[in-house]
Amino acid sequence: MTTTGQRSGLRVTVLGAGIIGLACADELRRRGHRVRVLDPAPCSGATHAAAGMLAPDAEVWHGEPDLHAHGRASARLWHTWAERLGLTLHTRGTLLVGHDAADLQEVTRQADLLAGLGSAPRALDRRSVGELEPGLARVAGGHLLRDDLAVDPREAVDALRGRLSDAIEPTPGDLTPRTTRGADAVVVATGARLPAPFTHLVRRVRGEVVRVRSDDPPTHVVRAVVRGHSVYLVPRADGQVVVGATSEEHDAPAQVTAGGVLRLLHAARQLWPALDRATFVEALARDRPGTPDNRPLVGPTHLPGVVLAAGHHRHGVLLAPLTAHLVADHLAGGDLIDAWHPQRFTTGRTPC
Repeated sequence: MTTTGQRSGLRVTVLGAGIIGLACADELRRRGHRVRVLDPAPCSGATHAAAGMLAPDAEVWHGEPDLHAHGRASARLWHTWAERLGLTLHTRGTLLVGHDAADLQEVTRQADLLAGLGSAPRALDRRSVGELEPGLARVAGGHLLRDDLAVDPREAVDALRGRLSDAIEPTPGDLTPRTTRGADAVVVATGARLPAPFTHLVRRVRGEVVRVRSDDPPTHVVRAVVRGHSVYLVPRADGQVVVGATSEEHDAPAQVTAGGVLRLLHAARQLWPALDRATFVEALARDRPGTPDNRPLVGPTHLPGVVLAAGHHRHGVLLAPLTAHLVADHLAGGDLIDAWHPQRFTTGRTPC
């Protein structure tokens, strides 16, 4: 791989053709760089199974205010991004509900956390939930997260793949002289399986989802706690509904399990009775790329010219536009997010 001080018209090789890699490649090309994207099975990884919730509020967690803020920033970018790609965003928000009183307490703790971050949701009693989503079973109450969005990730990667059709090569994306020769920069966006010497920076977190088709789907994205178990329902425009998602740390290949499917369907059926009439479409399992502090890895590495765009865990679809901007800005000499710097685990950097 060559190194250069040039900041425009670079030759950039992107390893990985999921939504992060394709988003980076598309943004780099828009800024005048020459790109090639290497992936032995383009668009078949975690993005293929993702539900597509652009939901920083619904995904908020204790101790991660920076991730919430960056997620909201990326969600705002999605409006322009969707228009450019010809995608339709689901804009009705997320219904966050608790099945019984104990479940509602857990849901309310999340709402209180959001309120503390300046994103207070609208509290709903049982009747108000039923008015917004009549197809739901009787629940104890919930909250409406009005700013959350959703998108079909498969449509997104299809659109990106069409824009980059001449740049995608179905070949392994390893860091070898064969793949990096002639590149001014290499962007590593290979999801839960990073090439050496970065393999140790991510862990595999398996998620299982079930897709069904319904003549009576929910009209909102619904996230719920049902007798202590989390479940979500994400409607698609064609009547499909994505039911997910399990989360399991593991080292084995990502495979659908009977136990995972049963847990999902049992919780979803208690929440959404129309599931009984829905037809089965598919069940999928994919690995999400987790990091030790659950923050992404976006920025330069100790290898000259090698940039990581990985470790997005549950937020890959949400953070794709922001990640693409950060990578392109970095190659133009711009700033990054310190809390996402890939070398924070080896240089004593503290996420802020």
